[in-house]
Amino acid sequence: MEERWSTEHVLSLAPDAASRKAAGKLSTSAPWSAAGTDGDAVWGECRGSGSTPYRTVVELATPAYRCSCPSRKFPCKHALGLLLLWSGSPDAVPDGAEPADWAAEWLKERQERSEQRSEQRAEQRAAAPADPAAALRRAGKRSARVAAGAAELRLRLADRVRHGLADRSTAGPWEEVAARMVDAQAPGLATRVRELDALPQHRLLEEYAMVHLLATAATRLDELPAPLAATVRARVGYTTETAELLAGPTVRDRWQVLGSRTSPMEGGADERLTTRRLWLRGAKTGRQALLIAFGRPGQAPELALPTGQVVEAELAFHPGARPLRAALGTRYGAPGAAPDGPPPGLTVAEAVAGYGTAVADDPWLDAWPTVLTGVVPVLSPEGWQLTDGRHTAPVHRAAVTEAALWRLAAVSTGRPLTVFGEYGHQGFAPVTAWGSDGRPIGLTAP
Repeated sequence: MEERWSTEHVLSLAPDAASRKAAGKLSTSAPWSAAGTDGDAVWGECRGSGSTPYRTVVELATPAYRCSCPSRKFPCKHALGLLLLWSGSPDAVPDGAEPADWAAEWLKERQERSEQRSEQRAEQRAAAPADPAAALRRAGKRSARVAAGAAELRLRLADRVRHGLADRSTAGPWEEVAARMVDAQAPGLATRVRELDALPQHRLLEEYAMVHLLATAATRLDELPAPLAATVRARVGYTTETAELLAGPTVRDRWQVLGSRTSPMEGGADERLTTRRLWLRGAKTGRQALLIAFGRPGQAPELALPTGQVVEAELAFHPGARPLRAALGTRYGAPGAAPDGPPPGLTVAEAVAGYGTAVADDPWLDAWPTVLTGVVPVLSPEGWQLTDGRHTAPVHRAAVTEAALWRLAAVSTGRPLTVFGEYGHQGFAPVTAWGSDGRPIGLTAP
């Protein structure tokens, strides 16, 4: 049977704060009837204002949702409320039930559509390109535009440095230059350029240097080793289709979900798109992997794997000097419980060395996923830190809320614990902690 999710994980699926609040009111058995689960799905009927109850079903593996309510949010409050009820009240949502007819019909339709999409992807992979010569011409034209845009960016950066960084009043915003990078089909360069306007003065020269290095590399792709050239292409903004990745080599393993983070946070600058990052580690290979999913306005990203659980699946990694981002391929069964206790981790000194090795491969890498073991959170005059008794890692304050740090301290109660997060040049950004009972506790959930 599917292990029931934590309340944290259920609430992390909500598209906004209002949905979380409304779902809490539907998390008791009072409004629900005919609820049940077979380990693959959860279903139930929720009494509403009308004469007919809302029929709600959640397929757990993806997850995917269906509700007869008119809400345009996804998942709706009824799906979240049903998952909260399933999570916290096993008696109200009994195991081993047969799906209701309406739920079974929807689940069957989903299975059939999934099989059809798999067949279509197989046919697309088997089909030869319609016009390889035309594709090569398009790639060549884009390469020329990217190189020209990168060369212009280098000149703009040199001009800013020549006139001095202290006075921004005469330099003007970088938005115009970013628009030029978009025209040059280099969206990755455009993103980095836009961020320059928001940087504090003491970080400007450092970031100018990194952007200049990336622009220089983009003009010399043919001279770089293949793995580094792939990294540069990805940083500049070249993308690889998921189907193309999955058609190549894949890595099958039992992947433990180390943590997840959904952004933007409430009040973020970009409310149009929600991004969910899930970090995995292979039980056999020990490889790190990052899955990224996106959600449209009013919808949470579809991909959601419970932190601490294990899923057996095939992953296809994006090419690069330090492959991390991956696409999720075939799954073999639903997520299951991970071995008891926290995952093995590193000391602070080992984490620093690991990040240094990663940066040697990818100079633009801001952080690397890391599990720290035997660390204690400490609030010092310099700010929050994680110490293992010999070395100390500063906490990256911009990446974690004050509430999450106090929660981490409460989990620790002054005792060493295991923490997963990202370690980089700005410090360690905690994502998940394992308490004394060995259960994972998310530090980024709302």
